[in-house]
Amino acid sequence: MPTILAEPSGSATAFRQQMGIFSFLNLFVIALLPLSHVLLAPYLGNLSPVLFLALGAGFLFHVSAFIWTQTWPDRITSDVVLHLTISSIAVNSAITFVAATTSKQDSQYFALMIIPILEAAFRFSLPATVAVVSLASSLNFYWVWMNYRVNPSPQFDEYMEAGTVCLIYILVGVIVWLLVNRLRQKEAHLAQNLEELERTRKLLSEEEKLAAVGRLSSAIAHEIRNPVAMISSSLTMAYENGVAQTDRREMFDIAAKEAKRLEKLTSDFLEYARPQVLEKTASSASDSLFYVASACKGYASEMGVSVGVDGQRDLVVSMDGARVQQALINLVKNAIEASPAGSTVTLRGLLTDRDTVRLEVENAGPPIPEQVLDRIFEPFFTTRRGGTGLGLAIARNIARAHGGDLLLETNEPGRVCFAIEFSAKSEAGEMARESTWAGS
Repeated sequence: MPTILAEPSGSATAFRQQMGIFSFLNLFVIALLPLSHVLLAPYLGNLSPVLFLALGAGFLFHVSAFIWTQTWPDRITSDVVLHLTISSIAVNSAITFVAATTSKQDSQYFALMIIPILEAAFRFSLPATVAVVSLASSLNFYWVWMNYRVNPSPQFDEYMEAGTVCLIYILVGVIVWLLVNRLRQKEAHLAQNLEELERTRKLLSEEEKLAAVGRLSSAIAHEIRNPVAMISSSLTMAYENGVAQTDRREMFDIAAKEAKRLEKLTSDFLEYARPQVLEKTASSASDSLFYVASACKGYASEMGVSVGVDGQRDLVVSMDGARVQQALINLVKNAIEASPAGSTVTLRGLLTDRDTVRLEVENAGPPIPEQVLDRIFEPFFTTRRGGTGLGLAIARNIARAHGGDLLLETNEPGRVCFAIEFSAKSEAGEMARESTWAGS
């Protein structure tokens, strides 16, 4: 039994496509040949009833095979492909054999054997393809022998013509097989390269995760070591003999402040590392912006900065209001600390042209230096004295949990703008659009 060449993943789909093409060609040829026979009856003679029945049976077979493969693709296996291909070749060969025994003139029915040769070249090994070519050639010579057995006086040019047709069979079968085999080899090579690339990607991803864990561990150790060292040294000094009461009280105050800073650092890190479990409801983004502005107004006043809200009103989105407010408060506090005295931090909510919802926090401070832009969202990275470096990282986690992201929208002198943008595919954008239409 011939061996089918290995197919790549998704071979059922490829076989369906091939079966559709081969079935169409078979049906077209089977329908065209008897029609041409009838039209050329004065030259070819009358169509034999046996040949007509053979053509009808072949037509029904190819129609049935086409319908079956297109209707039940999940049942296509390598055995099914093998049996259907062999059956298709056998049906066409049988029709050709019947034509060879009934047609007494030049037989156009040998065109039917081109398609089996193509099927074999697409699905079989080279020896099996050569076997199908040999079968087609044998049927061709058989027709010449049958024709001149009944009608003596064989002519040499008929055998030459049959030999020419056989040569065409060989060229078609071998060339198509070589081309298809070459494509399969390239496909297999490409699949192997993709597999190696995927393995390399996984290795790089694992190494990147390990590197990230290493950086994070180092940052945590560094951030914890400092307050712990301050607490230890302060308490040691406070309990030394001969230390004045005022100095001792100052050491205790330092230890308390460092303990409080360590507690805040731990809380912020737990907030950053905790999975974002959202309770999304239809909420007013405008109300959240005004709430954040009011909550940060006292802190802004201490820094000599004002806070204002701008943008569309009644912007309703599906979100976890408390989480989004937490992210906005982190952004607003950073903006206040980066703003010069007398300036304004502006909160803005809008629906973009890309049908996304954007909540912006803008300040009039200096731009973030170019050399640190790649690290501003890294946990524990900060350029501000006393900061934990987790504010932006937490805000970005919240934004991504909502299907969006936290972006540095603008970074230029006098205008630095961070934006939480919800994904266009999230229900937030849909609800915001409906709200905007309802208000227009």
